[in-house]
Amino acid sequence: MRVLLVSNTTTLSLSSPPSPKPLAPSRLGPNSIHWAKKALIGALGGALSLGLLVSSPASLAFESSSPSSIPAQPPPPSEYCKEDEGDVIAESAPEPVATNEGIVEEAWEIVNDSFLDTGRRSWLPENWQMKKEDIRTSSIKSRSKAHDMIKRMLASLGDPYTRFLSPDEFSKMARYDMSGIGINLREVPGDNGDVKVKVLGLLLDGPAHAAGVRQGDEILAVNGVDVKGKSAFEVSSLIQGPNETYVTIKVKHGNCGPIQSIDVQRQLVARTPVFYRLEPIENGTRSVGYLRLKEFNALARKDLVIAMKRLQDMGASFFILDLRDNRGGLVQAGIEIAKLFLNEGETVIYTVGKDPQYQQNIVADTAPLIKAPVIVLVNNNTASASEIVASALHDNCKGVLVGDRTFGKGLIQSVFELQDGSGVVVTVGKYVTPNHKDINGNGIEPDYPNFPGWGDITQRLSQCSTLPRG
Repeated sequence: MRVLLVSNTTTLSLSSPPSPKPLAPSRLGPNSIHWAKKALIGALGGALSLGLLVSSPASLAFESSSPSSIPAQPPPPSEYCKEDEGDVIAESAPEPVATNEGIVEEAWEIVNDSFLDTGRRSWLPENWQMKKEDIRTSSIKSRSKAHDMIKRMLASLGDPYTRFLSPDEFSKMARYDMSGIGINLREVPGDNGDVKVKVLGLLLDGPAHAAGVRQGDEILAVNGVDVKGKSAFEVSSLIQGPNETYVTIKVKHGNCGPIQSIDVQRQLVARTPVFYRLEPIENGTRSVGYLRLKEFNALARKDLVIAMKRLQDMGASFFILDLRDNRGGLVQAGIEIAKLFLNEGETVIYTVGKDPQYQQNIVADTAPLIKAPVIVLVNNNTASASEIVASALHDNCKGVLVGDRTFGKGLIQSVFELQDGSGVVVTVGKYVTPNHKDINGNGIEPDYPNFPGWGDITQRLSQCSTLPRG
């Protein structure tokens, strides 16, 4: 099972942190529940800083080798090395055949562990337990009937965003591969309190898999740059590059080695969502940089940074960030883009999950890329990750909002892959703005319905910065 963190409105278009598909019996037991919980901790507990991997409907690849890989010496025999419970790779054990009953029960376990009731309908755990008994006493004759049973089960939650994905629908998420080489990374706590970045998902026959990267590998370096202390999102950014170029990643297989340096050819699937231009204003005495962001995919942050720098070099004294009709995308991409405009330590967004340990205050950790005033264009189709960016700039007095009230999609979904390549989208949390406004169902009210004068924008941002926050 893999889990992908998502946020979007009416159609599934975004995802994030994965969890490995467990080598478990066809019917789920205690170990399977452990996997679902571990995956969710990675999704919400790691500041949402994970990449996305999507595979074909076929099963995930667990092992591969490459003649071009150069193995280093394994640790000396005297060094005690213990594999983590969740990272042991069974090289010889075949992947179990998924039963119809097992797939339905797997979906039940995921919802039981991670679903957040957002108030649309009261979710009673005792009623959900009764559904498990129905599964155990049922004989499900076909895969299509299993999928229908999952659909009915999820519909009973009353949450329009918690739903079933066919194998074909799940596989179409490939454009959100954050790395560009077909791997999904996740931050995993180490024995010494450190954080390791590991491969917990592989695109079957993708570039990394073909080159010899394995499920469970720890990433040690990218193009000679040590990644110790870096987040999974940062490591994914280091791996990214122009299509069909090569990146060298140093990996450690499992906890006990060996270590290999592997050359992988990038094969990006995502297309740039950024359009930009420079426009003269005030009779040509000043210029404004216009940035149109269509969605938050794997290339959004990198391409937006390039566009912002170019516009700044061309003399832009104001920026317009057009988020109209942008329904969302990768949550982490939205967060990282918001950070580009904020001062270090300023809050991007708060996340709230089913369990208190999932509550996060996500803050900017660097200086802003630009300090010029920003006008954010929004409408009623501005949703999800777009609302994260809009509210972050607005509440931190970095931008004014112009247009119509936003959609009001403040929920976070995770997409879990089931054993047959299908998936379930489950609401696992929600986010609130830096000023503690609940986005979901409310949206964000803009400052102006129509485009204001440039002087009005500067004055409003100046006044905003003197007001108490929250």
